[in-house]
Amino acid sequence: MKPDLFEAPDYYNLDELLTEEHKLVRSAAREWVKREVSPIIEEYAQKAEFPEQIISGLADIGAFGPYIPMEYGGAGLDQISYGLIMQEIERGDSGIRSTASVQSSLVMYPIWKYGTEAQRQKYLPKLASGEWMGCFGLTEPDHGSNPGGMTTNFKDKGDHYLLNGAKMWISNAPFAQVAVVWAKDESGRIHGLLVERGMEGFTTPETHNKWSLRASSTGELIFDNVKVPKENLLPNKSGLGAPLGCLDSARYGIAWGAIGAAMDCYDTALRYSKERMQFGKPIGQFQLQQKKLAEMITEITKAQLLTWRLGSLRNDGKATSAQISMAKRNNVDMAINIAREARQMLGGMGITGEYSIMRHSMNLESVITYEGTHDIHLLITGLDITGLNAFK
Repeated sequence: MKPDLFEAPDYYNLDELLTEEHKLVRSAAREWVKREVSPIIEEYAQKAEFPEQIISGLADIGAFGPYIPMEYGGAGLDQISYGLIMQEIERGDSGIRSTASVQSSLVMYPIWKYGTEAQRQKYLPKLASGEWMGCFGLTEPDHGSNPGGMTTNFKDKGDHYLLNGAKMWISNAPFAQVAVVWAKDESGRIHGLLVERGMEGFTTPETHNKWSLRASSTGELIFDNVKVPKENLLPNKSGLGAPLGCLDSARYGIAWGAIGAAMDCYDTALRYSKERMQFGKPIGQFQLQQKKLAEMITEITKAQLLTWRLGSLRNDGKATSAQISMAKRNNVDMAINIAREARQMLGGMGITGEYSIMRHSMNLESVITYEGTHDIHLLITGLDITGLNAFK
């Protein structure tokens, strides 16, 4: 394994906008990625396996529930710290960041925001420490961009609920101890249920043959007459807005994470351009290569400014769902384009596992689709600025 020589670009001196705590949090995550992720990630991606031994390390750097209050085992950090941790983890690998994003924003967040105090006390400390892992069941085989059309449902059976249905494309599903599952009650209202591994009729088959997020564990959630205790219902919010609120937090983390992937591709291409000789000089001396690199750092800088401002708005409770959609869409699109350009700069070497670029490029093909596709987020912005709903 080549040494991890990554140096993060900061063309507009954005570090001056960060607090000392932000920098310490980022430094801890960056050093952990260099030490624990970079040396192993290519091997695990090649064999399509999630490195479960890193779970405790993710917990140690505060990647599980960074903004969850300390009384529940979280780190009690602000939204910019959360973003910086996601940026550093995705610099290592999008699949590893997905694992952390799901745990934080799609499992811990709804339990914290929508759950009872008993549910918070039972689940959050175990999830924050990595003792338990969780997953989030919203997407169904026939309902992706239209989650409100879900058919997974539960019926009130007096002393319990009876849950039936299926979810797919679920990160962490094969090894999660608890799933936050969104299902319709008998009136068609959407609610969140906490479904634990071991409940009869609940299975989590793994999804194989992925060309993307290969170092992330993905599966299905199958519910066949699963008896769910009534105390496992999340009582404090219902309707489609409940899962969408979780997705806002996760999409915000993705907006930061994509910058990490872009940074890694840019840094690799920049370093390579100074070392690779052709026609008697480094390829970085050629105009077209300089154009590529200059455009990369420009787009990264714009994305950094976008997410920093979004983080400030999130800290103040002012960020809108539409603003988060814009950042998610822009930054992932930026990252995937940089990955493609960087791959070309490395020529044939760009497709090998000796460098991270092809892995980032494949991973980003999933990131640009999940938690709201590229086109859906565009229409969310369109709705926000025109007031006219293209979804109807």
